[in-house]
Amino acid sequence: MTGKISERFMRVVFLAAACTSVLAVALICVFLFANGIPAMLEIGLPDFLFGQKWKPTNDLYGILPFILGSVYVTAGSVVIGVPLALLTAVFLAFYCPKRLYPALKAMVNLMAGIPSVVYGFFGLIQIVPLMRELTGKDGSTMLTASILLGIMILPTVTGVVEPALRSVPTQYYEGSLALGATHERSVFFTVLPAARSGVIAGIVLGVGRSIGETMAVIMVAGNQTWMPQGLLKGVRTMTTNIVMEMGYAADLHREALIATGVVLFVFILIINLCVSALKRKETGN
Repeated sequence: MTGKISERFMRVVFLAAACTSVLAVALICVFLFANGIPAMLEIGLPDFLFGQKWKPTNDLYGILPFILGSVYVTAGSVVIGVPLALLTAVFLAFYCPKRLYPALKAMVNLMAGIPSVVYGFFGLIQIVPLMRELTGKDGSTMLTASILLGIMILPTVTGVVEPALRSVPTQYYEGSLALGATHERSVFFTVLPAARSGVIAGIVLGVGRSIGETMAVIMVAGNQTWMPQGLLKGVRTMTTNIVMEMGYAADLHREALIATGVVLFVFILIINLCVSALKRKETGN
């Protein structure tokens, strides 16, 4: 009898926790759209999304420079970070000595837990001066932000890809060896393609981490409000713009920043839907 009461109680607890999570997401959605959509309508959706000037003092609220800045920095971080993450996952899954694996795995997990502001300090003190010496220009650029974000997404992508590689049936690898392929060819041309859904999911999650990053980007990206002008120029992302100006914004300016959050939310929602679709395709549901 006591066991049944405990089971029912725990069911209620779990249901309450699930409902709380759903309610929190719903409240965030309501807040964002209730405060952001009116601003978009007042500014004009085309002017807001495709406007190239952000000057709140002149009532100009075009966020295209920030959208492109977020896209470019995210794309750069993917180009830099994903190959490193894939090679790291392959090494951990197929090449790493057993005695060395626990230490390396712990280091990768530790990277995932380091606060973004610490990464920002590292980028500001190490990467920015290095880029300044190499290019002869200001080190706070789009390229610097891409390099730093590439480092930051490495543990996220690796943490998803490695289990995906290990989940591939051993018959794939053994069959490739039986046909005469080397260990390297079996891993990269048989096992890795077989784990493509996990690889894509890891990349998509890395993109989500990169596009939503704020503090590290603020410290190394240069924070220029005009249209992106190249890898060695400063840039401002959507998250950076919100954080830098929300403290003193008021009226339409504040609502425009919230509307920027709506656009960012839609980006993240699309990314999460892509991950869900990949998982459903993988399970066949």
